[in-house]
Amino acid sequence: MSGAGVKTYTKDELIEKLKEISAMGWVSSSRSGNNGNVGNTLEDLLGITENNLPIPNATEWELKAQRMNTTSLTTLFHTEPSPKAIKFVPHLFLKLYGWKHKEAGKKYPANEKSFRQTIHGLSASDRGFIVKIDRKEKKVLISFDSSKVSETHKSWLNEVNKKVGLGELNPQPYWGFDDLANKAGTKLINCFFVKAETKTENSVELFHYKSALMLKKFSFDKFLEQIEKGNILVDFDARTGHNHGTKFRLRQNCFPFLYEDAKEIIKE
Repeated sequence: MSGAGVKTYTKDELIEKLKEISAMGWVSSSRSGNNGNVGNTLEDLLGITENNLPIPNATEWELKAQRMNTTSLTTLFHTEPSPKAIKFVPHLFLKLYGWKHKEAGKKYPANEKSFRQTIHGLSASDRGFIVKIDRKEKKVLISFDSSKVSETHKSWLNEVNKKVGLGELNPQPYWGFDDLANKAGTKLINCFFVKAETKTENSVELFHYKSALMLKKFSFDKFLEQIEKGNILVDFDARTGHNHGTKFRLRQNCFPFLYEDAKEIIKE
């Protein structure tokens, strides 16, 4: 490990250092009040400041750390659907398919609408939205099926029917394979994927970094498969006054499924 003020590692050195950290057992969080504590603490133990690992003379590597036994989703990246000029979230989803925001007339104006949906390709949401993959047209599409709307949302469905009818979204929001593969490929570079057990003592979170995988060669085909299996989700989070952005998010423990080569370097 060397460098002008920047600690660098060969891949072999990094693997040995991760094994040393795992052998330390429980270590105190070096940050507080942050969901990223598990990654920040590992970065501090490694002596690095960014999650882009300083491994010279190699393709880019990233460090990803997660807590074991958590159900939270990991945001992979933000990207709005095409054609972007239509501005689907404010003009289609909020205007025609939105519903009254729970804080309308309180925190927000009385006419504030919400459109919050986290959807995937395995089954439709309770409001009838699903992600579909058209391999012939090379598109990932958002689809609406009114027959899948739950009974609890029938009054909302009646409003949708009055505004636009109960047919398919027209036009359908989509992401072209090439654009999406480029976006995903630049975000999901080769990575060391480390998982930690957690516990809290005297109000301090402790971590034991118990397993690590070396993941190489992101696969867009595998990415599409995980959408269909419900492990990658598309998350819309908007209200009339603000669009928080459209995100592709991943279920915990599914990172290895996105790569062609997964090598276990620390066994749980």
